[in-house]
Amino acid sequence: MFIDETDARILDCLQKDARMSLSDVAEQVSSSRSAVWRRVQKMEADGIIKQHTILLDAPKVGLGVMVFAQVKMQAQNRDSLPNFIEKVSSFPEVMECHTLMGDIDFILKVQVKDVQAYEDFFWNRLSHIDGVREISSSIALTAVKNTTSIPVYHHVA
Repeated sequence: MFIDETDARILDCLQKDARMSLSDVAEQVSSSRSAVWRRVQKMEADGIIKQHTILLDAPKVGLGVMVFAQVKMQAQNRDSLPNFIEKVSSFPEVMECHTLMGDIDFILKVQVKDVQAYEDFFWNRLSHIDGVREISSSIALTAVKNTTSIPVYHHVA
């Protein structure tokens, strides 16, 4: 898949503001509206653009606590990994779940109302998943950097 400089600039514009009109994007990247539309359609078809969305301010909607939970699974129970992934994917509090190399099997980004809500989530849901051996939780104090924008460079893939 080939992303040229114009594609990269289009993606940069849309990541900054998904509501930006195609005419405005075209002006920003020195192209025509129809050419930008065709490129966006192709990038959507190719799966480069996964979705158009909005971002919410979590504390302003009542979710003021972010927790990073590191999960270790039981080594002899690796068959439980798909079950863990399925369960965690169904929890609305879990914003992200990543598998890791090394001592930790998963890291979860969890957004909740308050510490009590996390405690409830921890004891009544997360720790009940089969195969979970250990959970280490850290509450985020300040988000020094928080972005959803991916740096896009044109390249031949």
